[in-house]
Amino acid sequence: MTNFITRTLSGAVFVVILISSIWFSPYVFAVVFAIISALAVREFHKITNNGKEINVNVGAGMLAAVVLFLSTFVRVSGIIDFSFTGIYVLLVLLVSIAQLFLKQANPIQNWAFFILGQVFVALPFSMLNHILYVPDWQPSILLALFVTIWMNDSWAYVFGVSFGKHKMFERVSPKKSWEGFIGGVVMSLLTGVLCWYVIPMLIGIEWPLWKWLLFAETVVVFGTLGDLMESLLKRTVGIKDSGNLIPGHGGLLDRFDSMLLAAPAIYVFLLWFT
Repeated sequence: MTNFITRTLSGAVFVVILISSIWFSPYVFAVVFAIISALAVREFHKITNNGKEINVNVGAGMLAAVVLFLSTFVRVSGIIDFSFTGIYVLLVLLVSIAQLFLKQANPIQNWAFFILGQVFVALPFSMLNHILYVPDWQPSILLALFVTIWMNDSWAYVFGVSFGKHKMFERVSPKKSWEGFIGGVVMSLLTGVLCWYVIPMLIGIEWPLWKWLLFAETVVVFGTLGDLMESLLKRTVGIKDSGNLIPGHGGLLDRFDSMLLAAPAIYVFLLWFT
């Protein structure tokens, strides 16, 4: 019971922080998610660094994640007529060049895992800026992304526990079942219907129903794949949670695993259908 209360309270605080930062101010969003991006990259490198052949500079990875996120935010928001993208590229080059002087056992793996941390973690977070500005500041679309992820995760768990018999990827995530996946799909479709009905009343964005349903199912498919990829990462290094930052829930990567592929997929969705 104590663990359930801790999990519930920490989850509620987590959701309130995310929703508040997205809805009330783009500046608050930029600060909160730049920090989250850095901490998520930190978790990634703490997981993958083994102190022997892989020893990526965690601070450099975090700094690069913040610069990438803020450079994207500045560019899409138009708040400052200056692009920090060049600074990000320069930083990545300097981190790569540094391997010439550090005399690490396997510099190629350090290069590879530094870039992987940027592509797999930092880049999806930066793409949230593109979703927030469609083409102007539209927090409801980004909120719809997260609400759909949460609905899918919650109902996939409920259906999986209640009816799950056929495993999806047992070697990667033994608890995930096709029954749970189908339950998440169905409930996410209902989330799409809810967005179609509610969002026009809030901000006037009027998408046809089919577009919201396609939006929801895009989130479900790629969110599930992102979850499985993060599970594969943890299983490969032999850990249960990516961290312990959120009591009862693990680390930030555990909470944002579905977003890691869903955000790029929705970015493409918006390019094609808006």
